[in-house]
Amino acid sequence: MEEVISRLRPGLVGEVEAEVTEGMLAPGGRRVLSTPSMIGLMEGASTRAVDHLLPEGWLTVGYLVNVRHLAAAPLGSRVRARAELIEADGRRLVFRVEAWQGDKKLGEGIHERRIVELRRFLERAGGQ
Repeated sequence: MEEVISRLRPGLVGEVEAEVTEGMLAPGGRRVLSTPSMIGLMEGASTRAVDHLLPEGWLTVGYLVNVRHLAAAPLGSRVRARAELIEADGRRLVFRVEAWQGDKKLGEGIHERRIVELRRFLERAGGQ
C-alpha cells in the first residue's frame, strides 16, 4: 500500500460534469443547485482524481469539507466540478475544489479524504 500512496502526488486532477436536475435542487421551491449537490459533485471530482490509482478493495472517503457556495446554477444548466490534489500525507489527501457553470464560479474550497480499506470500513460501520 505504501507504494501506491507514494504515487498520489500533488497535481492529480479529477473533473465531473452534470446537468442540474430536479433531485439536485435546493429545498423550499428554489429552482437552483443545492449546496449539498454542489459538494457531492466536488467529492465526485476528488474521487475521480485518485480512486482509480488505489488497489482493489481500497477507496477514499470524505473527511472534511470547507467550501463557499458563491453563485446559483438554475435547473437544466450544465455544471462541472474540479478537484486538484494539493497535499498527500500518508492516507490523508487534501484537494482544492471548485464548481463552475460555464465561466461563472459557483463554489470553491478545500476537501479532505482518507484512504481506507473497504472491508474494514464497512465492518466498523456495522455493515457487511
